[in-house]
Amino acid sequence: MEIKIRSERGYLPAYETDGSAGMDLRAALKEPVSLEPGERTLVPTGLYLELPFGYEAQIRARSGLAIKRGIGLVNGVGTIDSDYRGEIKVALINLGKDPFVIKDGDRIAQMVVAKYERIAWKVSDNLEDTERGQGGFGHTGV
Repeated sequence: MEIKIRSERGYLPAYETDGSAGMDLRAALKEPVSLEPGERTLVPTGLYLELPFGYEAQIRARSGLAIKRGIGLVNGVGTIDSDYRGEIKVALINLGKDPFVIKDGDRIAQMVVAKYERIAWKVSDNLEDTERGQGGFGHTGV
């Protein structure tokens, strides 16, 4: 599939291995940004997308940054909708113990493009019974 993209800095999302589902996103910064422990910031990527209707781009944390440095996404997973035309920015948070410096071109997150379905609600007074029923939040054990 081809998707229109515009890049202010030339940093295009890229798959790092043949089996990668996510493409790495890079920071597009004029100067480094220091993210202190507990601090959050929006990091520009310089990217603008034109996704087809029925597709979204999911922005996710990079596992290496998360486990090694405590760097995650403020909102868990970000969603870029097909009708959004603004710059993609990544909402990072430093959950680690040390400051984290982000430099221009650093890989800061990953992006997965996915198809989605839109639904129509059917209001009902009853839902079908299942074996699980209303069991949730650890009802099957740890």
